[in-house]
Amino acid sequence: MLNNLSEVQSVSVAIRDAVAPVFLLTGVGSILAVLVNRLGRAVDRARILYAMNEADVLKYQGEFNIIVRRTAWIRRSIGLITLAALCVSVSIVSLFVEVKLALNAPDFIALPFIAAMTFLISGLLCFLMEISLASREVTFLNPHK
Repeated sequence: MLNNLSEVQSVSVAIRDAVAPVFLLTGVGSILAVLVNRLGRAVDRARILYAMNEADVLKYQGEFNIIVRRTAWIRRSIGLITLAALCVSVSIVSLFVEVKLALNAPDFIALPFIAAMTFLISGLLCFLMEISLASREVTFLNPHK
């Protein structure tokens, strides 16, 4: 598979260069775990509100509306951050393909990584919006507003 020492060294360099993006994938995975947990909690709360009698449903309608908006922002965030993880993975694969085929095409690696960062930033902004909505939801829970 590897014909000479220079190919072994090239693959070794590619592995070294791939370490940082792999750590990035670990961080992205952690962010996704937080988002999925938040989504689950919002859905659980919505189910509780939906199961209430009609009078209580009207009482908590504002909270329910915020939960609906929160879940939409969380879904957007999860989708964008998942795309970021996929693009990071593509850039790692591109790195090894470039080494194996002896290409000199830095854009082949850079473009998916730039896309990953764009998706990650967008996903984090969506997460920020969800956090903002969640903090507004507290006013519906506080009887002394």
